[in-house]
Amino acid sequence: MVAVIKTSSSIRGILNYNENKVQIGKAECISAVNYPLELEKLNFTSKLNRFLKLAELNTNAKRNSVHISLNFDPSENHSKEKLAEIADTYMEKLGFGRQPYLVYQHYDAGHPHCHIVTNNIQRDGKRIDLHLLGIRKSEPARKEIEEMFGLVKAEGRKQKEQFSLNPIDVGRVQYGKAESKKAINSVLNKVLFDYKYSSLAELNAVLNLYNVHADRGSEESRVFKNNGLLYKILDQNSKPIGVPIKASEFSSRPTLKFLEGKFKSNEAAKESCKKYLKNAIKLAFFRENIVSPEKLSKVLEGESIHVILRKNRERQLYGITYVDHKTRAVFNGSSLGKEFSAKGIQESCAFNILAFERKYQSTVSANSEDFQNLELRQHVKENIADILLRGEKINDYISKEFKQRKKKTIKRGI
Repeated sequence: MVAVIKTSSSIRGILNYNENKVQIGKAECISAVNYPLELEKLNFTSKLNRFLKLAELNTNAKRNSVHISLNFDPSENHSKEKLAEIADTYMEKLGFGRQPYLVYQHYDAGHPHCHIVTNNIQRDGKRIDLHLLGIRKSEPARKEIEEMFGLVKAEGRKQKEQFSLNPIDVGRVQYGKAESKKAINSVLNKVLFDYKYSSLAELNAVLNLYNVHADRGSEESRVFKNNGLLYKILDQNSKPIGVPIKASEFSSRPTLKFLEGKFKSNEAAKESCKKYLKNAIKLAFFRENIVSPEKLSKVLEGESIHVILRKNRERQLYGITYVDHKTRAVFNGSSLGKEFSAKGIQESCAFNILAFERKYQSTVSANSEDFQNLELRQHVKENIADILLRGEKINDYISKEFKQRKKKTIKRGI
């Protein structure tokens, strides 16, 4: 366990930070200690006022707010109850056991962690000394708690260690449910709360990069009819292997209901990321001789943008999805605009080839090494009409309720 302590003169700012995380689904308040009301009955104002009233007892204290984060190893998966118990033990050993404090479990990093919000002004107006609090009390408390709760020890590790996320090693986990659950959970903890997606298809565009897939099942299946969701591990051929695991079995409970809430909140959050992605695609066409969607994919890879090309059995492109790892936003091509859809990209590639052909028609022979796009030229000549007229298939998940409402609207119109 790694503990990081920060002090401040603004309890409102600290509380706002954590409550905003709750609002966007990246955190949850799991405990309120030394409050007159139960957690479920507390709103933002009542949480804040408890701290403000204590702060008024000592207006000379320049720094009266404390913000603590307790960080755990990525391999650990603690329940809310255990996190709250660890936080209570830590605060007691730190000398804040009688202070009001709030515990927030955060889901916005690749490792489990929680934040604690409190102040250091006591009921008699005296302040708890914050000088060298980390060395004097936090470090001894951390070591004791690691032993008490059997936590992974932080000795010898850097506090600012970066937790990386790699694709699941399918060879190691395909035979055991326990190992599969642990591997999937590590991916979900990172992707669900770090990336901005607004449909199940867009979420899977990211999850599939790490060999995980969220599946509703067929429309006739019990899982689909009960609005259930399964998470599966994919092999090298993108085929499910091992035992599917229900969403409700994971600590973050990434159920369909939870995801639909994320879809809604992410839709607005993604807007600010559109311009960057569209400019990156336009710049790729401007700088490079993009003659195929595959070439575009390779060029954008250098900009940390992963392009998923969706093709049918005849290998015809019908959809395109962009995963921008810089802004952590996922977009179906058509949502960016017609020119960024599968059809639009194919049109741009086709026009590039025809322009290239016209430019060099009089000076370059068909056998020249410079003209290496013979197969592409032939493909365009044979399929230009199909490319320019083909629509893009939208394969995103649409809720059952929305489909029903849409049908009803059509009937009323008739």
